[in-house]
Amino acid sequence: MKPPVARTEMLIRRPVHEVYRAFIDPTVTANFWFSRGSDSLIQGGSVKWYWDMYGVTADVAVIALEENQRILIHWPTPVEWQFSPRGDNATMVTIIASGFTGTEDEQVASAIDSMGGFSFTLAGCKAWLEHSIRLNLVLDHSPDHHVKRDA
Repeated sequence: MKPPVARTEMLIRRPVHEVYRAFIDPTVTANFWFSRGSDSLIQGGSVKWYWDMYGVTADVAVIALEENQRILIHWPTPVEWQFSPRGDNATMVTIIASGFTGTEDEQVASAIDSMGGFSFTLAGCKAWLEHSIRLNLVLDHSPDHHVKRDA
């Protein structure tokens, strides 16, 4: 079996520099994906992303940054964003995740889960950048898995 690869893409009607920044700067990304991030992405650096509602964190290694063109991270598998300008005011964003481990069935399940999650991420990014609307897609995806907090 050829290893599965998760791929999703979406047109976001904003200039490429704004869309690229949305994935580099955690103060922007927190509006549509994770709760917060420890720092902006920098080439060769590492950051921590937090999904506070689920009590989950991710350590992310930044492998490559090509301004307004590409982001490559390792989290826990390789994930790549490709940014293709469509005129002056639109950007096609493609996200590709690979390197899934486990049995063949587990790899396929991980790829499907990853594709779904990154599709939510792109939809949330589109809503935020185009309309300043927080859709809360990640927050509302699995509300029964939210961490209970003391009042």
